[in-house]
Formats: sequence, C-alpha cells, structure tokens
Amino acid sequence: MLTFSRSLAAELAPDNIRVNAVTPGLILGTRFHATHTTDASANKTISEIPLQRAGNPLDVARAVAFLASEYNGFITGATLDINGGVYMA
Repeated sequence: MLTFSRSLAAELAPDNIRVNAVTPGLILGTRFHATHTTDASANKTISEIPLQRAGNPLDVARAVAFLASEYNGFITGATLDINGGVYMA
C-alpha cells in the first residue's frame, strides 16, 4: 500500500492531487482492538510506546483532517506514522 500511495502521488501530482498514507499503531477504542486485542497484549504494547499510551480514534482523525485540509498544500507521497513514537529508535 505504501508503494502504491507513493506511485499514485507521483502520477497525480501534475493535477495538484495529493496522496498520502496514514499508518496507525495501537489505537484503542476501535472495534478491531476490542475484538482482537487482549488487555495483556495492549498493556505490553503500551509499555513499548515512547509516549506510554495507546492512541485513540481522535488521534488518527485529527491527522487525516489535517492531510485533507488546505493547510496540507505541499505534502504528497508521505507516510504518517501515528504510533506514539514507536519508530523513533
């Protein structure tokens, strides 16, 4: 999906269409994690997140709203990791 997003961004850039990818980490409060993530698993994952908390749906929604807004006039072909800093190391 990331390669497809970058390819699509390159193809559509001449038409001033921006394409970006959003890759959320542990986002609690969603049906997926309510069904498939145990408390023990969530707690272990949270202990490994630099911000020491899970994300929530609003964390993702705010980022998507920014990317869809007029404030994102010069970002395309990017991947936004919404994971509390997991990839910093």
